[in-house]
Amino acid sequence: MAATTRTGADRYFAQRASESGYAEAYDEVRRRIDAIDRLVRALDDRRKELGLSKTELARRAELAPELVRRLFSVDSPNPTIGTLTALADALG
Repeated sequence: MAATTRTGADRYFAQRASESGYAEAYDEVRRRIDAIDRLVRALDDRRKELGLSKTELARRAELAPELVRRLFSVDSPNPTIGTLTALADALG
């Protein structure tokens, strides 16, 4: 069986994982990212429930359509609180 080639990133994170406090810091950041992902998915579910297109939601929220499309289509979105608030207001 051939050995898996590790990338520079793999080596970097493996080295960092052995540092004191790294695992705890990683877990905290991971929880925050997961919470943002859940919130964005909930907003997208509400958009679908209301039968709104992403373009229509962007119009109602006074946001650029490409911002809304990107937010709901990437794996790990990183929206601002202003964007989330505008979307939530537009979705009622």
